[in-house]
Amino acid sequence: MKKLSTLAVALLAIVGLAACSSPSKDTKSDTSKLSVVTTNSIIADMTKNIAGDKIDLHSIVPVGQDPHEYEPLPEDVKKTSNADLIFYNGINLETGGNAWFTKLVKNANKVADKDYFAVSDGVEIIYLEGEDEKGKEDPHAWLNLENGMIYAQNIAKQLIAKDPKNKETYEKNLAIYLEKLATLDKEAKEKFNNIPAEKKMIVTSEGCFKYFSKAYQVPSAYIWEINTEEEGTPDQIKHLVEKLRETKVSALFVESSVDDRPMKTVSKDTNIPIYAKIFTDSVAEEGEEGDSYYAMMKWNLDKIAEGLAK
Repeated sequence: MKKLSTLAVALLAIVGLAACSSPSKDTKSDTSKLSVVTTNSIIADMTKNIAGDKIDLHSIVPVGQDPHEYEPLPEDVKKTSNADLIFYNGINLETGGNAWFTKLVKNANKVADKDYFAVSDGVEIIYLEGEDEKGKEDPHAWLNLENGMIYAQNIAKQLIAKDPKNKETYEKNLAIYLEKLATLDKEAKEKFNNIPAEKKMIVTSEGCFKYFSKAYQVPSAYIWEINTEEEGTPDQIKHLVEKLRETKVSALFVESSVDDRPMKTVSKDTNIPIYAKIFTDSVAEEGEEGDSYYAMMKWNLDKIAEGLAK
């Protein structure tokens, strides 16, 4: 019994010392890494490009899944509660529909612009067709590379604020990343300038290419407008088919994260082939084409330009 008591005292002493030496919640020690949570794979990849191995990173919505509607898993809840920094898209993406992100951060007692930040801050918002009010924003701002660069700058800014000891690393990685995205953006604009105006139209299932259209001067058409509404109804398909019969569009596209059957119906009814699958709400699985934000945007830009040029 005496031995057990001595052991217990020793353990208590060790625990007490560990508690005294542990850093406070808002201060990271030289050896501990910033704990960062992102809502989806696109934001996670951007964060990884800027932070490298300086952080512990967790992405909530799995690759290939729709971030509009999601039910966080117990691991997501735990990681969010313990996070030093949380990045979300904003513009009514994770906070629209079932508002899963709003519930998540509220239950985790996290505070806006202190614990969690919208990476889209500063983006010029485009609204859903016929709408111009809060709650009717089109959230897909990242499909314009110029906006992707705004995202990256916002991410770096908050990483530096929370983890100033690694400021130099974050700034260096950001500069390299911005140059890479800017080069791709310039090449894309030149590429689309060479496509005849009558062939310029990107046709997708969801109407998520408004930011893309504005950036690269390629009008868009779609079956349904946003993934939180009815998707692929007979009336929606009929409306698009009628519209396409009045154009010289040579290719259709289907997103990797949606059901391709409605677009196959459109293709059959118009005799316009589906040229490629493209990325919208998620990067691809690691090791596949499009497995980073840069790679998914390059794939989209290349495939859309190829399809429209036919």
